[in-house]
Amino acid sequence: MTGAAVHPTAKHPTAAHPTAPHPRVKLATSLPELTEDDVLAVPVGARGALPSWLAAADLDPEWVGGALADTGNGGRPGGITNLPVPGRRPRSLVAVGVGDATPAHLRSYVAVAVRRAQTLAEHGATRLVLPLPPGADPELVRVAAEAVLLAGYRYRRTSTPHPPRLTRVVLVVPTAEPAAVDALHRGLVTAAAVVWARDLVQTPPDTADPDWLAAQAVERFAVHDRVRTTVLGPRQLRAAGFGGLLAVGGGSDSPPRLVVAEHLPEVTAGPHVVLVGKGITFDTGGVSVKTTAGMRQMHTDMAGGAAVLAVIDAVARLGLPVHVTALVPLAENAVSGAAYRPGDVLTHVGGRTTEVRSTDAEGRLVLADALAHARLALGADLLVDVATLTGAARTALGARTGALFATDDHLASALLAAGEAAGEPWWRMPLTDDHVAHLREQLDSPVADANNSPGKPGATTAALFLQPFTGGLPWAHLDIAGPARAGGDHAETTKGGTGFAVRTLLRWLGSGVSSPPAAGTVPPEPRHQA
Repeated sequence: MTGAAVHPTAKHPTAAHPTAPHPRVKLATSLPELTEDDVLAVPVGARGALPSWLAAADLDPEWVGGALADTGNGGRPGGITNLPVPGRRPRSLVAVGVGDATPAHLRSYVAVAVRRAQTLAEHGATRLVLPLPPGADPELVRVAAEAVLLAGYRYRRTSTPHPPRLTRVVLVVPTAEPAAVDALHRGLVTAAAVVWARDLVQTPPDTADPDWLAAQAVERFAVHDRVRTTVLGPRQLRAAGFGGLLAVGGGSDSPPRLVVAEHLPEVTAGPHVVLVGKGITFDTGGVSVKTTAGMRQMHTDMAGGAAVLAVIDAVARLGLPVHVTALVPLAENAVSGAAYRPGDVLTHVGGRTTEVRSTDAEGRLVLADALAHARLALGADLLVDVATLTGAARTALGARTGALFATDDHLASALLAAGEAAGEPWWRMPLTDDHVAHLREQLDSPVADANNSPGKPGATTAALFLQPFTGGLPWAHLDIAGPARAGGDHAETTKGGTGFAVRTLLRWLGSGVSSPPAAGTVPPEPRHQA
């Protein structure tokens, strides 16, 4: 069911195939016959251990070992040695370190092999034969499948087409039992969801405004019988009391939108999970304007919204038995005569008020509306929000680790475990009464329930601003300001938007979400000053 949906207009030109095509991936239980179009990867284990199949592939283990010794390739994860191939069958041979074959080491092995093979595709290679280490279980098959698509991801909008790419990848595994086939499927679906999130984040802001993003969600979910999509425009948002979202988006010629995408499985006994994703399609800082350097990456400020939309897509494709809704408030934070100002007092969904002290602290204003709406209108049992919210989180944890705040230990532990399995690291930040009691006074306002710029520590005070809007429901706040975008390639992550949090949330939802024990009480409201 779709309501009040919008569709792309002539304002939104679409470049032909900005994402490089992905290879087809399949399993094999033995090395296929090699041709001049193939790249063969050789996994080199810890301390230079070589696979037993080398001789069967007409490769002399002593020759390979000598070449590795000459180049210092002792199996360190990601280490690579290009080996000459007599007779050009295969076209190229690359020995890549796989270390102890842990999931992290395997991701590195696959990513390095895929990137090298994609380079060789420009010189005629079409297929990568990628043996997994001996004993690879279905979990490693899933990890490898994800890494194949993600490491080869490329997005660009140029006047020339992408260079030639690999068309096929063969994962050579010990057995193609049903569990391994299912793992391949789950890995490819998960990776496709991450790719869609990356595509949305990478799309330039002259295209990716609230109108366009809402239309992308409607179009993507139209194929899913179990997903009901609704898009609310300004009139509906005013009626529902979205004072924060309307204020933040009020200065732009592209009006704000709210996307509600609900996955309704045939049977579920678990809680209704609502995933809220920050969808600021471009952030100038508003009247509290950013510097030019500070604005350069601000088309990626909707990475949280892209992540939760991608999760819904994968949940539907995998048929997970979870009742989960993605709620994405979309707005451009622009500068104009209609822009909101420092000193304004906003009324959110549910009636709570905020004094605006900085228009560049806009993400929490739209999340506040969405969290309250999820609780009051959608009947959420459990809330998780995902947002590129604070530079403080990046300063504290760097560019590869997400900050996790949670009101419930059970929920926090489940998300941390899911992140570890997915290869997305998180660090739980303190949100205990003892730690934050002295910080709550910083949210005080003489004219409203709180102010939106309470100061340092910025990541924690942002979480404290959001907490009252959850109404005491079990809640986790995922600040992905660091890992949502990458300055370069590492493992299966590529430069640009990363799709961070998609794999964590899918692992968590796929593990069987249960209702956590009752969360603690909502913290006291900030005191009004006389």
